[in-house]
Amino acid sequence: MTTPTTTPAKMRAVLYDACGGGAASLKHVEVPVPSAKKNEVLLKLQAATVNPLLPPNEKLAEREKKEPCISTAPFPAVTDVAGVIVDVGPGVNGLTAGDQVVAKLNSLNGGGLAEYAVAPANLTVKRPAKVSAAEGAGLPIAAGTALQALRSIGAKFDGTGKPLNVLITAASGGVGLYAVQLAKLANLHVTATCGARNMDLVKSLGADEVMDYRTPEGATLQSPSGRKYDGVVHCTVGVSWSSFQLLLSDAGRVIDVTPNLSAILTYVLHRVTFSKKRLVPQLLLSLNKADLEFLVGLLEEGKLKTVIDSRFPLSDAGKARQSSIDGHATGKIVVEMES
Repeated sequence: MTTPTTTPAKMRAVLYDACGGGAASLKHVEVPVPSAKKNEVLLKLQAATVNPLLPPNEKLAEREKKEPCISTAPFPAVTDVAGVIVDVGPGVNGLTAGDQVVAKLNSLNGGGLAEYAVAPANLTVKRPAKVSAAEGAGLPIAAGTALQALRSIGAKFDGTGKPLNVLITAASGGVGLYAVQLAKLANLHVTATCGARNMDLVKSLGADEVMDYRTPEGATLQSPSGRKYDGVVHCTVGVSWSSFQLLLSDAGRVIDVTPNLSAILTYVLHRVTFSKKRLVPQLLLSLNKADLEFLVGLLEEGKLKTVIDSRFPLSDAGKARQSSIDGHATGKIVVEMES
């Protein structure tokens, strides 16, 4: 274990004062700085991004009141962070105090709305100087989800993949914006849906066809060029399986990153009936260190961009959470830790 740099005994943090109440229940407190245990690193945080824990457009403000119960700790479940390592625990190799890093914290504990946090070493990667803390903090869940979904429909990023046709719904959201860019890097033909105000942005990031989901044409989800979709990265709610079924190629898949019970039941039905066309709920993110390094590398090379919707200081963390609950962000909502 390395000799830790000087850290204070206590830190500022934002946590819930009750189980329920959403953003209104957040409070600012001073708590002890955690310590790095085996296979962990202690980070002085520079930025964190707020991800919605629940699908949008389903009375999120009410449903988000249950969010604190998801975590076993009193911290909000904010896991995507960037910062500098100030100490490493036993068993950690390749990371040292002073390293600038991007990390995904433990999903059950969260803790990203604080001045310090412990992160698992196997989900902590070095951040190059070209990549800002805010850009890096946007990656773990949103870009990781997009990467996993695209791989599930057959996308490859080594130049060996087939030229597939893909539909990305809610393409101006946190996952959608990464999915558009990653799909183009995999040489896919991308059809995307989003609101009218974001169509130019989504087009600029590589989408071949962009539709306003509020128009009759956009609501059909049909490719303007008449293509059948080999895969769909479905990032919103309120669209039934039947809406996709006729739009898919013979073995097309819909990867639902915001699945509800109906999606899960449809998936089970497709499995037991050996359906070639399938809806696949992406229930868990299987992020690993290699994937996170890959994504950070793409940022460094300028092949991937983190679109930032808004920035808040830690003192305004409640506003950041409320913005996430409202569900209208274009890209990532960033909380930056004041020095």
